[in-house]
Amino acid sequence: MSRVALVTGGTRGIGAAIATGLKEAGYTVAAAYGGNDEVANKFKDETGIAVYKFDVSDFDATNAAIKQIEADLGPVDILVNNAGITQDGTMHRMTHAQWQAVIDTNLGSCFNCCRAVIDGMRERSFGRIVNIGSINGQAGQYGQVNYAAAKSGIHGFTKALAQEGAAKGITVNAIAPGYIDTDMVRAVPPNVLEKIVAKIPVGRLGKASEIARGVLFLVSDEGGFVTGSTLSINGGQHMY
Repeated sequence: MSRVALVTGGTRGIGAAIATGLKEAGYTVAAAYGGNDEVANKFKDETGIAVYKFDVSDFDATNAAIKQIEADLGPVDILVNNAGITQDGTMHRMTHAQWQAVIDTNLGSCFNCCRAVIDGMRERSFGRIVNIGSINGQAGQYGQVNYAAAKSGIHGFTKALAQEGAAKGITVNAIAPGYIDTDMVRAVPPNVLEKIVAKIPVGRLGKASEIARGVLFLVSDEGGFVTGSTLSINGGQHMY
């Protein structure tokens, strides 16, 4: 029986590429999403990947949903924490609600999802956890103190959990994407997008499939000696 993989934020953009890549590699995949039923159902129809709607920032809802996923598909051996939102604003304009929403969704969800699967991974002496950080968590970004803090927190979270999981056959790694060609990035005004691309040494945006390939290596048996690491996939924009 194939291993079960859960990808949060898994029906759009980078998450969809990761979920699809995992399925093509032979894993049984569940894609979690938070809001857009139309997009999620279209993704399910096109890929055959099971989709589950729940709020990853809600501990109880996440725990209940993952129990349902495991009842439907089997124990989750692979977890990709990809869900994330932005609510940008400079510090002197940012509300507490903007701060908290991004921290809870982008960072809190990593705790919520990991807590729901870690006991089973420890019992089975196998687990692969990949947390999706960001170049902006490494280098910072104007107007994103909430997002940068959450993504930076993911990198510390990854290193600490990797130390806890290593003796139990659980690897925990992070990927820090740079600017990837997704709908969100393409929504940036053309003049701003040109400036972004100009700062990328390879001269282009990344592809979601390139992030997916990084995940596929980290969750594979061949990636079993890699843990506590952050893989930067950013075209050389930030060499960290």
